[in-house]
Amino acid sequence: MKAFVMKAIGSVGFTEKPVPEPGPFDAVVQTTTALICTSDSHTVRGGIGPRENLTLGHEAVGVVHAVGSEVKSVRPNDRVLCGAITPDWGDAASQNGFPSQSGGPLGGFKFANSKDGVFAEYFHVNDADANLAVIPDGVPDEWAVYCADMLSTGFMGAEKGNIPIGGTVAVLAQGPVGLMATAGARLRGAGLIIGVESVPERQLLARAYGAGEIIDFTSEDVVERVLQLTGGEGVDTAIEALGADATFQTAVKITKPGGTISNVGYFGDGEFVRIPRVEWGVGMADKTIASGLCPGGRLRMERLLRILESGQVDPTPMTTHEFAFDDMEQAFEISDKKLEDVVKVLIRFG
Repeated sequence: MKAFVMKAIGSVGFTEKPVPEPGPFDAVVQTTTALICTSDSHTVRGGIGPRENLTLGHEAVGVVHAVGSEVKSVRPNDRVLCGAITPDWGDAASQNGFPSQSGGPLGGFKFANSKDGVFAEYFHVNDADANLAVIPDGVPDEWAVYCADMLSTGFMGAEKGNIPIGGTVAVLAQGPVGLMATAGARLRGAGLIIGVESVPERQLLARAYGAGEIIDFTSEDVVERVLQLTGGEGVDTAIEALGADATFQTAVKITKPGGTISNVGYFGDGEFVRIPRVEWGVGMADKTIASGLCPGGRLRMERLLRILESGQVDPTPMTTHEFAFDDMEQAFEISDKKLEDVVKVLIRFG
């Protein structure tokens, strides 16, 4: 089969690999639709260390090609969604309520990390009964594929943000994850959602997904504007969706005492992330810093698919580019270099 791989740090391309075989509890999925994520770029730049001929990608849907002898919930030809994070559900961390950390910190992050990812004609899924969800007939692949990571991670930002009904929320950065954090904040009942973003196209999407106010950080001071919008108090919840030290510091500064800073950003650079001491109340302002890795698992995917099936969120306006798998190198360059006002690139197989 053809696979799109990280050849080494800074280098990508196609290669041929054998079609994977399922173990007793596993499945092999024939890929039909995938999305490129900024995390793929972080990986290629060395964010998780050197890799050689590692298949990239972690957002995909497809059709079951083969299953192991002990798999019960899916069968060949089922149209399925696989979460970007595929935990080992028997691990102690999973039993303790943190399946994304199974096997160690970020251990559920297997695709394009500890095993080949989904940018191939076929991909392997561990623990298939717990990690694959059958896609309802009314949900097209182009919608379902967003549940693998963007909806799951963005909604997690809202969930971990402890948003009170009618509360105030600021979402810093309106990339795909930030946009879904905005949509998640609306679903959680936020009364005011403030989107921080400078790109006009993303500002429009932020408003469509629920942001009532937009702050362009290139033309105004974010902290001053947030305080103005909240009567000097700050927000109940600040969601950091970029993964930058300066943005994280802003999130701490704009959160009111007793509020929550919910981090979903991928910090791919630097040795440290700084907390502004005074605005943190010198450590005693009851400001909670919450973080997490994209939740995976069949139950999570089924819930997200239900959101799409009921029409509460339409993720497809984020798809700005579409390519065939054969054109993956061009597609990756556009996503990696943020060309042509790209938001999200969708890849079609077959």
